[in-house]
Amino acid sequence: MSLDQLALRNIAIVAHVDHGKTTLVDELLKQSGAYRSNRRIAERAMDSNDLERERGITILAKSTSVEWKGKRINIVDTPGHADFGGEVERILSMVDGALLLVDAAEGPMPQTKFVLAKALARGLKPIVVINKVDKPEERAQAVESEVFDLFALLDASEEQLDFPCLFASAKQGWASDSLDGRRESLAPLFERIVAHVPAPEADSNGPFAMLATTLEADPYLGRILTGRIQSGVARVNAPVRALGADGKAIEQGRLTKLLAFRGLERQPIEEALAGDIVAVAGLAAANVADTLAAPEVETPIPAQPIDPPILAMTFSINDSPLAGREGNKVTGRLIRARLLREAEGNVAIRVRATGEKDAFEVAGRGELQLGVLIETMRREGYELSISRPRVVMRSGGGQTLEPMEEVVIDVNEEHSGAVVEKLSLRKAELKDLRPSGGGKQRLTFLAPSRGLIGYHGEFLTDTRGSGIMNRVFHGYAPHKGPISGRRAGVLIAIGRGAAVSYALWNLEERGQLFIGAGAEVYDGMIIGEHSRENDLEVNPLKAKQLTNIRAAGKDDAVKLSPPRKMSLEQSLAYIADDELVEATPKTVRLRKRTLDANRRKKESRLRQARQACGRRLVLY
Repeated sequence: MSLDQLALRNIAIVAHVDHGKTTLVDELLKQSGAYRSNRRIAERAMDSNDLERERGITILAKSTSVEWKGKRINIVDTPGHADFGGEVERILSMVDGALLLVDAAEGPMPQTKFVLAKALARGLKPIVVINKVDKPEERAQAVESEVFDLFALLDASEEQLDFPCLFASAKQGWASDSLDGRRESLAPLFERIVAHVPAPEADSNGPFAMLATTLEADPYLGRILTGRIQSGVARVNAPVRALGADGKAIEQGRLTKLLAFRGLERQPIEEALAGDIVAVAGLAAANVADTLAAPEVETPIPAQPIDPPILAMTFSINDSPLAGREGNKVTGRLIRARLLREAEGNVAIRVRATGEKDAFEVAGRGELQLGVLIETMRREGYELSISRPRVVMRSGGGQTLEPMEEVVIDVNEEHSGAVVEKLSLRKAELKDLRPSGGGKQRLTFLAPSRGLIGYHGEFLTDTRGSGIMNRVFHGYAPHKGPISGRRAGVLIAIGRGAAVSYALWNLEERGQLFIGAGAEVYDGMIIGEHSRENDLEVNPLKAKQLTNIRAAGKDDAVKLSPPRKMSLEQSLAYIADDELVEATPKTVRLRKRTLDANRRKKESRLRQARQACGRRLVLY
């Protein structure tokens, strides 16, 4: 091992969502001198994506590095939400250690368990950082015991159980070895990383080999692949070839650009040694999980298997009467190319063609992940029609298996009964109930993934917005039987044009409206929720008939209630199987899958006949 390798540390920061990973990385960069003290840096500088800043979460894993007393520490900030767990799994193959961040008030949460299990399985020895100990409701000592219990539950080895623990406030920029220790800076954390995380074990004398872990596109450099060099030395213009998991050569080329992570920037370098994390350019077909190696290398580097997707949606072209008004990418060919490009860089997403024309099934980890993909495509100018999410079933032991999720809910005591009742109707099983302090309770459920689709909005209503729900994939279990869906019908527009205030005012007694006056509507578009269980066709274009007695100015007195506005994720969770979400760069609309009213009636009668036939077969 060379001196350069001895001075190198590779570490990932893993935690549950909103436990402070990105804020901690910000402070590590500042206190290491990665940029000038007078340089203006945005808060959560690592969250550079617009959606990450808007939602306050990390979506894409990102690498950076800091210098500390002659040691260079490569740091990878990973997503905390379970839907982006594929990013975490790949990143852990690049590092030799992990910082496990845990909130001093919330303690270990579902995603804490998920990321810790992945780290322990790879043989990493995490450093535990109990963050946010400056919060009034902190219970750091109890959380430390809970973390130890979690390590034991996940069958950690003796070495892993002997983890170092620090107490910190990333927001205030300090860490300490004890709760009553000095609270000055993050120096204790830097020292612990250097002492506890081993230098990378890699052979600098062997041929160059590197496993591609992340992929991104650059308008000037083309495809950029990031990973850790497993052996050898990477040099600019050196010949290289890409090997698939089966050992077959994918392509040959040269490393036209070699980039190292230095603070918030990627700097071009001429060579990099084994053990370092770098980004390379020069290959046109190599993908995530492929091995980039010298021409003489024949054996690929084994890639970490990724957990399969559990949720799927159908993406198709927008064929509504308003198609093409807002977006410039509306054809099936363009949508297919964009989805395949996404699947290349995001190994947790799978895309396949369906039997329908210009329709593609996209499977992923959850509603948030697929919602982020749709939102990204909208902003790029795509118009899409999206189906209701559905879970990906399996077969095993002669029965149908469905994905299950562990759901942890923190809620005020007076709302816990409503939560238990609603989740029981969705086939969830209550596994644990305990007080969590401050008049709150923590409820742990095991629930079918399909039963949780669309529940979050209902949960917020039942808890008056005070409840916090976290969920993570648990495994597959036998099918739990039918789960009742949305009970209310919808108001379906007939006619095309701009909605009229007078017509909407008359429709308010029929249910809650989703649109306001002046909104563009068309036949088959859903404009509201019916107060009863059946769908109702309504005319939002009907104006008031004027006479010589009533003046036209009387219409100005019509006052409408504010329409119910739903986000993209709420819309996807709301729709039924025979409905679609129309997503364009500026608008999200709900519509029936079949726009023509007569065809809808025929299809409805056919479904009813099939159901009746099925019931008769069961009876006989």
